[in-house]
This record gives sequence, structure tokens and C-alpha cells, in this order.
Amino acid sequence: MSLATAVQTATVFTETVHARELPMETWVYGLIALVIFAALGFVVASYRDVANRHSAKAAAYAARHTGDEHGGH
Repeated sequence: MSLATAVQTATVFTETVHARELPMETWVYGLIALVIFAALGFVVASYRDVANRHSAKAAAYAARHTGDEHGGH
């Protein structure tokens, strides 16, 4: 098979392939991705500053458990 025949065969095959229709418009895929990323961003942002939400409880715990006694631990 020569190079010219291979190129012609490839050209014929690519011209006969039909594009498949998408089930929805292309911009809808972008909108879906945007909504998913926004929801994931909200979940990540909800964990922001979690350690400081209970700083009073942490300070009280640290005050009770200072010193050399381990309280049976």
C-alpha cells in the first residue's frame, strides 16, 4: 500500500463518519460543572476555621489538664 493510497483511504473513512449528537447543548455541560465546583467549594469553605469555633472549650480543657499529673492515663 502506497502512501497516497493510505491517505486517500483515511480521507474517505473520516468523511463517512458522522458526528454523534449530544443529549443537551454544550453550554449546559459547563453549567453543570460550575454548579458542582461551587457546591464543592461551599463544602470546603464550611470547614474553614473549625478549630477556633470551640476555643473556649479547648482553653478550659487545657486549663484542667495542665501539670504533671496525668489523671490515670
